[in-house]
Amino acid sequence: MITMTLLILMTLAAVWAVMSRSLLKGTIGLAITSAAITVIIFQLGAPLAAVFELSVCTGLITAIFVSAISMTKPMTHKEIQEASKNRMKRYWYLPVIMAVTAIALIASKIQISLPAPQRPAELDVRNILWNLRQVDLYGQIVLMLVGAFGVVILFKEKKGK
Repeated sequence: MITMTLLILMTLAAVWAVMSRSLLKGTIGLAITSAAITVIIFQLGAPLAAVFELSVCTGLITAIFVSAISMTKPMTHKEIQEASKNRMKRYWYLPVIMAVTAIALIASKIQISLPAPQRPAELDVRNILWNLRQVDLYGQIVLMLVGAFGVVILFKEKKGK
């Protein structure tokens, strides 16, 4: 039941991200989609992949998108209406496909369930992260710092102005 709820949440958030008129709302929809994927990955028994999905996709990418959006020029009302018309022309079939898929799943009564994760004690996330995969951890720390410093440099004002 939880898996089905997560899949529905993920699908709705992804559709919201694609169909949203606002770039900021689309970014939030993308972050929600990524967070739902993170929980599903945890349920599948891959905690390291879930941690990286959560930290990089849900956190860092969202921060970069929000900072980039904040530096763009807002669209006028006329430009928003034109973009909305074009978006509706491109994605008119998406709600139809979702409805047909939902009806097919309900009609076939498919039960979606995940296997129980099997984790021996020696494959604990802390042990893997700090003892077996230190290079990956250092790489992720460097990437996060580069992203943070990039945002700081983008927002840094020139002296004398």
